[in-house]
Amino acid sequence: MAPSERRISRRTVVKGAATAALTAGAAGRLDRVSAAPAVIRQSDSKVKVVYWGSFGGANGEVEQEVVRRFNESQSDVVVEYQYQGSYEDTAQKLTAAVQANLAPDVSLLDGVWWFKFFLADKLAAMNPLMEAQGVDPEDYVDSLYDEGVYDGVNYWLPFARSTPIFYYNKDVWSQAGLPDRGPDTWTEFLEWAPGLAAKDGDEVTRTPFAHPKGGTLAWIFQCLTWQFGGRISDPDFTVRINEPAGVEAGEFYRSSIKDSWAVVADDVSADFANGLSAAMINSTGSMRGLLETAQFELGTAFLPKMKEFGCCTGGAGLVILASSPPEKQDAAFRFVSFASSPEITSFWAQSTGYMPVRKSALNSPEMQAFYKERPAYKTAVDQLALTRPQDACAVLLPNGELITAKGMERIVINQEEAKPVLDDVAAELASESAPLVEAINERNQ
Repeated sequence: MAPSERRISRRTVVKGAATAALTAGAAGRLDRVSAAPAVIRQSDSKVKVVYWGSFGGANGEVEQEVVRRFNESQSDVVVEYQYQGSYEDTAQKLTAAVQANLAPDVSLLDGVWWFKFFLADKLAAMNPLMEAQGVDPEDYVDSLYDEGVYDGVNYWLPFARSTPIFYYNKDVWSQAGLPDRGPDTWTEFLEWAPGLAAKDGDEVTRTPFAHPKGGTLAWIFQCLTWQFGGRISDPDFTVRINEPAGVEAGEFYRSSIKDSWAVVADDVSADFANGLSAAMINSTGSMRGLLETAQFELGTAFLPKMKEFGCCTGGAGLVILASSPPEKQDAAFRFVSFASSPEITSFWAQSTGYMPVRKSALNSPEMQAFYKERPAYKTAVDQLALTRPQDACAVLLPNGELITAKGMERIVINQEEAKPVLDDVAAELASESAPLVEAINERNQ
């Protein structure tokens, strides 16, 4: 398939509604913007490119190593790395920066954010840059590349792409006499759960499963709604989350707390690594940290099925800001292409647990040998063929994920019944999406 034929099945939304969403909340954040002037360094004639990153801890060290390797690989461009905080922090700071004309040249953006900047005409098209520098879009993993495409043009190249996977404590599994694999279904997991719990007298010392909080909980609930045969919304933003399948999924999660086979953890990865839970669902990007901190052999598996299988993609990609002048965009893309090159995507995947974004990397002898030696890393790659992008209200609607997350926390933490909570969530999603739906209808008249 030619690059011009690639597209995401999205309804076209006019720029005005997106610009309003992008502008909202920007006031008052300018003090948090770490911007650098778009100038060429005169001392050595290198083009200076400012890159905003979002990874802390071990993954942040790897991210900075990618920048260091790029700067040492050539003498024409120098990338200045500026850490901005979490995905959400980076997106909010970038919102303020573009409004103040202080945006960086290139930035990491979570998959739930790039489309909003695109609709506001803040992102540069990647295709001309790829063609000019001889980068073959066909070598990118199709499902990961296509999520950054609109009307045949790419605006968001995959970099730190992930899926949620099922993590389990192999030592606990062995002690419980279970097969060394993840549960095929949630029903099977519930059969296993009693043998995974542990107590010291009346004190629970280990729960079978742990839920995360916040956006990650909403991300995983997207998968659960599909597993129960439902969906968050249709592609045209018609909300479906409070229909029977979604309610059933919500009640399933509520019952996990009520029936004591799960808890909600402030830091789900830390609790799991410390043996406080026997299993969890989390991003593949948690892999390196878990392997370094867990005091047991780590197991990974596909997500459990319910009525059907359901798993979505996630993670971040790289964007180039349209406000950068042409010579800066060319220089920025040299870094973007380097960061997503077969060599570097292999290094990134092996160092973090995220998936390689290039086909040639996935099929290389180096990666195949790595996966053979460390099969935990290969689970997400094998599961990728069964994944799909999140529903429109989860990934294209401003704050859609946060709206769902608030509702899910009411269900699992406050133990509120799922139907009235999801009715509230649906109403808020519908209200937030109304300007986009109106714009679509006006454009189609």
